Parts: sequence; C-alpha cells; structure tokens
Amino acid sequence: MQIDKIQSPPVPTARTLDFLDDEFGLFFHFGIRTFNEDNRDWDGVPMPLPSFDPTALDCGQWIRCAQKAGARYAILTAKHHDGFTNWPSAYTEYGVHNTPWKDGKGDVVREFVDACREYGLKVGLYYSCAQFDTQNMTSAQYNDFVCGQLQELFGGNYGNIDEIWFDACGSDAFDFDEDRIEKLLRKMQPNALIFGAWGRDIQWVGNEWGHAYMDNSNNILFRGQSKFAPVECDACMTRRTPENFWFYNETNKGYIRTVDELVGMYYLTVGRGSNLLLNIAPDRCGLLPQYCVDRLSAMRRELDYRFRLCKVRSGAVTCRIEDDGKKCFTVPLDGFRLIDHIVIRENLESGEHIRAFTAYAVPFAGDDVRHIGRVDVFLGKTIGHKRICTFPPIRTEFVDIVLDDADATAQLSGIEVFYVGDRSGNQVLG
Repeated sequence: MQIDKIQSPPVPTARTLDFLDDEFGLFFHFGIRTFNEDNRDWDGVPMPLPSFDPTALDCGQWIRCAQKAGARYAILTAKHHDGFTNWPSAYTEYGVHNTPWKDGKGDVVREFVDACREYGLKVGLYYSCAQFDTQNMTSAQYNDFVCGQLQELFGGNYGNIDEIWFDACGSDAFDFDEDRIEKLLRKMQPNALIFGAWGRDIQWVGNEWGHAYMDNSNNILFRGQSKFAPVECDACMTRRTPENFWFYNETNKGYIRTVDELVGMYYLTVGRGSNLLLNIAPDRCGLLPQYCVDRLSAMRRELDYRFRLCKVRSGAVTCRIEDDGKKCFTVPLDGFRLIDHIVIRENLESGEHIRAFTAYAVPFAGDDVRHIGRVDVFLGKTIGHKRICTFPPIRTEFVDIVLDDADATAQLSGIEVFYVGDRSGNQVLG
C-alpha cells in the first residue's frame, strides 16, 4: 500500500463518513483456539474438534457489554488461521458442525449476528485469508475454497454485513484471484466496507498497539487510484505476553490494561482521526470475563467524564484570513477559562484537506493586562474526523486554530474546549 500526499483529495462516501462517526468497535476472537491455550499462530499443532464446547455461550452478553462500553459496531472471528469455522461450512469438516456444542447443530456466527441486530450494533465478520492446513491445494483449488466460504458468509445467509475484515497474515504464499474475490464481495454485499486485502475501503494502521500516527491521512493510493480510506486500529485489552493474547487465556487477567492505558489508546486512535477496534476474548464457557466487562465499563465512565462533564465550550466558530494568508478558526470562551483539551473536527464531505495546524491560546496575565499575544499550545498534522489536542492547563478567553498547511477549500466542522484538570485525586482505579 502506498500512502502519499494526493493533490486532488478523493471524496469519501457517506458510508465511510458513517464509519468514522462510529469511532469505537469491539473485536471478539473466539473459536477452537479458545479451548487450546498452548497453541500459537501457524504452529500447526492439532486442536481436536471435541475440545470446542462453550456450554454457556451468550453472544447477547457480549453485545450488551459492547453497547454499554459505547461501541457502535462489533466484529467476530468467523475463521482464524487454524481454519476452524464458527459456522457450519460445507467446505470443511473442521467447524462447529463437528463438535459437541449443541450436538453439532450450533452456529456462532448466526448467534453473533442476531445479537448485534437485537441491540443495534453494526455487524462485522473477520476472515483469515490463509490457514495452515492447505499444503495439498493448488492455487486454483484454494481460490475456489475461499470463494465458497465467502459465499456462505456474505451471500445472504446472515443478511447485510457492515464490515468485512480480512486478515492477510500468512497469505503471502498464496496466489489469490483478487479480481474474482472482490467482484464476488461487491455483488454479495454492495454496502459493506472491506478492511484490508481486497477492496481496501478501510486501511490498517500498520501496528497492533492501538496507536495511530500524528500524520494519519485517510488519503491513499490503491491500484494507482486515489481513494479515501479511513484508518482502523486493532488492539488488545491485554498486553502482549508469551501466551496467546488475542484469544482467551487464563493468565490474561494479570495482563489486562489499566483504565489509563485504555483511555490513552482512545486518545492515540480516535483522538488522531482513526477508529479503535478493541479486542476482548470470550472465555471457554462462551462468556466475557467479568474483569474485562468491569474494565470496559470503567473506561467508558472515564471517557464520559472527560468529554461530557468537562466541556467548557463548543459551538459556532468564526474564520478569518491572517496576514500570512493562513486560515484561522476562533472559538471565544465565556471570559477567561481554564482549559487543557481542544477537540477539532475537519469537514470531510469534500475530502481531507488539512496537513498541519497549530492551536493557540492567549494566557491570562491579570485583569489589567489583556493583550500579551498568543502562545502555541499544540502543533499537529492531519485533523480528519477528530483530533484531540492535550496540553498543560492554561487560562484563556479564546482559542485559535490556524491551518499551517491546507488546501484553500479546507474547513472545520467543529471545535470543542474542555478542562479535565488534575485527575490524580479522582482517578478511576485500574
């Protein structure tokens, strides 16, 4: 994938803008790996079908937790690298239909999709493009196999799917018929957004740390054409350990991220114009561990505190052209107010146009001294859907956002100002 400065920015679709508005989703890694904790990706060690038996599986519990955490969408691993299918696939014997769970009559994908729709979350399904037991297949046979399974998942059996999430890990050795696969997907799910691999409506950030970069453009070059592709950041609630960490592991409780870490991850993803896709692993009963549910709830409370209760000002902004020709957007405050956060949104309807900006404030120096000049409090690159600017507290009566590098058509759609303050005495434990 090539990411460059594009002279004529591509225009987003309504669906990609809706995706950015969603901001936060939950990722559920669940499958036969859940019951075989010692296995690693691509180790080829057998995981016997009788081991899969989630006796209390409740996808409704997963999605209720996601809803309470503020997630707008959820994604399930339909097939991971081991090849085990969470639906009864006719293209393999290695799936839920040959396990003790519900006497082989269960369908995790069905229960997940139904739960998402019941509780109003958008639906996404993950599919690993490769798996480690295909040595005897030719490229043509493997393409038929993949297209057959994609037909089962996205051909209407589960209704409209909002995001199709492809993991290309391990697929370098395969010769995929990309045109065939993409045409099939577009025909079956014309309104779905495709993450990674074929189609690339959504781009991967390039890491699994929950960290978007300061220069985080939605504009990419894909197959020689400019395209508006939002960035999605996938990351785990648990820190990386020598053990399995995407799927459930008994040791994960000791490695779960603190509330501060999770909130920081939100700042570094959503706060840099991306979506955050946060993984939580159901246990061997088929339920989310309570310690994960509690941590997500605490994360939501902290974010609500900061970005709802601590708002100083939002609303209309004025724009002027400064002496050097740069656009400056100003938000007046109600007198001199203490602030430490500014949230900026770019108007993306005509594409992304801002490449660098500076946030300024005029510090309060006393009632008899009002014109001492403004100081820069934050230097940023792209803004995109949302940019969270943080800085030490400063008392000021207005903030300026100056576009240092932007197209003439660049506009902001909103500026919000907050004072979160010293949380050390009122910090959520975690």
